[in-house]
Amino acid sequence: MSAHAVAQETGATDFDPEALRGFLAGFLGRPVRSLDLRATQGGMSNPTYFVDADGWRAVLRKQPGMRLAKSAHAIDREFRVLKALAATDVPVPQAYHYHEDASLLGTPFYLMEWLEGRVFTEYATPGLTPAQRSELYASMCETMAKVHRLDFRAAGLGDYGREGNYFRRQISRWSELWAEYRKDDADNPDLDRMIAWLSERVPDSELLALCHGDFRIGNMMFHPTEQRVIGVLDWELSTLGHPLVDVAFNTQAWHMAPHENGGLVGEDLGALGIPDEEKYLDHYYRHAGSAERLTDFHRVFAMFRGSVGAAGVAVRGELGNSTLPDSARVGRFLARAYAKRGMQIADRSGP
Repeated sequence: MSAHAVAQETGATDFDPEALRGFLAGFLGRPVRSLDLRATQGGMSNPTYFVDADGWRAVLRKQPGMRLAKSAHAIDREFRVLKALAATDVPVPQAYHYHEDASLLGTPFYLMEWLEGRVFTEYATPGLTPAQRSELYASMCETMAKVHRLDFRAAGLGDYGREGNYFRRQISRWSELWAEYRKDDADNPDLDRMIAWLSERVPDSELLALCHGDFRIGNMMFHPTEQRVIGVLDWELSTLGHPLVDVAFNTQAWHMAPHENGGLVGEDLGALGIPDEEKYLDHYYRHAGSAERLTDFHRVFAMFRGSVGAAGVAVRGELGNSTLPDSARVGRFLARAYAKRGMQIADRSGP
């Protein structure tokens, strides 16, 4: 990752920098005289730091220093999947080292390659020409197809997730999380409606692939000057699952406004050089070789997951355990926005 890829940075850390200095001296096999740490403020989950040790650069990802929900912030899984993908055509940063012992920095952590490139938090990708946007969207779409085409068993990820109905398990798990996060019965009724709607419409599909879990434009690192993905980031939610979940997450932007996590509703897509959703999906189907098509169930499911995830961000903010400024307010806003958009899709879909 690059310093200019994140909107804001700070020198504050949630661990003792001297502990990291001592570790890096052993890891690099030399004293570390100058240690520069910068904490990114662009994410809403695992704390991420740019590390410069006498010119040796890396990115450090760790768990937040708080009580964690079961299976949350699974940086060991992030590290494992990055290592597994290193020899494939899926672009990822090189994974350097995973440190399980929490006594050093307060939580487990890992180090990975610092890529030089650009990260866009808005799907409108300000600053690009229409031709550049068209090329960038094609690369993002084709990269997603590479993830789903991957022979995950040959990559050593055959046990990376469970067999069986992915959607039923996920609805149950994320509904349990919502029960933990909610304030009262009046908190986000659209989210409750989504859960009921989804539970009655679980599809019967055995399609299984490696899934990123949060395949948004903000989790892509693009080349500094070329319109191509050089790194897929933030694999915290990755697992073996249904590939159309990634597709639904990636196309949420076509159903959300710019102030709702950088969506595209209300934008002039033709003038911007951005394909409409149908054209974008057709491009994915061709490159992924997918016989199944995205449905409103997948779209609502992605909004459901986004809503619960945002509610979790709000809770962490309220507890003072978030690196994102104003995360309590932002999380609550996004939780309701995702739920509202999800029910709009559900209602248009009919009974």
